[in-house]
Amino acid sequence: MALSVKSVLSSGRNAVLVLRRRAFHRSAPAAVQVTVRDALNQALDEELERDERVFLLGEEVAQYDGAYKVSRGLWKKYGDKRVIDTPISEMGFTGIAVGAAMAGLRPICEFMTFNFSMQAIDQVINSAAKTYYMSGGLQAVPIVFRGPNGASAGVAAQHSQCFAAWYAHCPGLKVVSPWNSEDAKGLLKSAIRDDNPVVFLENELMYGVPFEMSDEAQSKDFTVPIGKAKVERQGSHVTLVSHSRYVGHCLDAAAVLAKEGIECEVINLRTIRPMDVESIEASVMKTNHLVTVEGGWPQFGVGAEICARIMEGPAFNYLDAPATRVTGVDIPMPYAKILEDNSVPQIKDIIFSIKKTLNV
Repeated sequence: MALSVKSVLSSGRNAVLVLRRRAFHRSAPAAVQVTVRDALNQALDEELERDERVFLLGEEVAQYDGAYKVSRGLWKKYGDKRVIDTPISEMGFTGIAVGAAMAGLRPICEFMTFNFSMQAIDQVINSAAKTYYMSGGLQAVPIVFRGPNGASAGVAAQHSQCFAAWYAHCPGLKVVSPWNSEDAKGLLKSAIRDDNPVVFLENELMYGVPFEMSDEAQSKDFTVPIGKAKVERQGSHVTLVSHSRYVGHCLDAAAVLAKEGIECEVINLRTIRPMDVESIEASVMKTNHLVTVEGGWPQFGVGAEICARIMEGPAFNYLDAPATRVTGVDIPMPYAKILEDNSVPQIKDIIFSIKKTLNV
């Protein structure tokens, strides 16, 4: 009797172990969804906490929690000396930030939109970007210029420009353009820790978009290296290269074309300058076709630079068709929604260019 009870208990215990293995051990933990806004906020919070030399300044960044709520809660946590509201004078507060960087602090200078950085472009280019070179390497300028860049929605010509090509043209600057939440957090932390001036181009339409974030990305030690692109989707027929919001458009186009048997490799540039040309070349040598996608104007743009670099390098001999560009239309941004939609790349435009390149 005792033996049979023991065997029943033993078999029951084994059954529970099997159930545990099947039901629990093999199921992956639920991924955490974090918006781009919250990822940027995490990065700012962690770097302000990590280094007392770091501070944030800009219009409405403190008491109002930021125009787009990226700096939510930071003023209450760190106070007036670390999170500073400025007057509406970009030339003035950008000059203060650059001077603070020269004096040994690590400022984060927020532009409410990068269109307003034109008011301060002399400080960004002549004061920040060139000083390390002009001082013979004696004077570093560790500063981050950040804010939303490119077309938003319904804000017309003076608030819709993409400044990726503008700033990437200038030696002495690093230019970063994240797409998802991991990009945003990891690259912003790397930018703040960098000893060079970094232009950090966000996108207003991406702030509220949630993305899955790995356990690693939620660590305070997580960073994404500046100057390294990421292959977001593997493919064999055509290489799509993009940055910021249009990486998502490329992935959507790739998903549509996959149903037709066309496999697109999607590269998220992450950094515009220094550009990871090696990753683009490696992909083009595999797929033999190249399409670049960006929201900025076509002339002298990011896509134009990518095409030139491919033409000048070893990957050119692997191309089976001319590289093509998908860009914003070469006009100031219209206000009317239907005209605005036709002035920036849509998924259908990307699909059209891919099929044209592949001659299908």
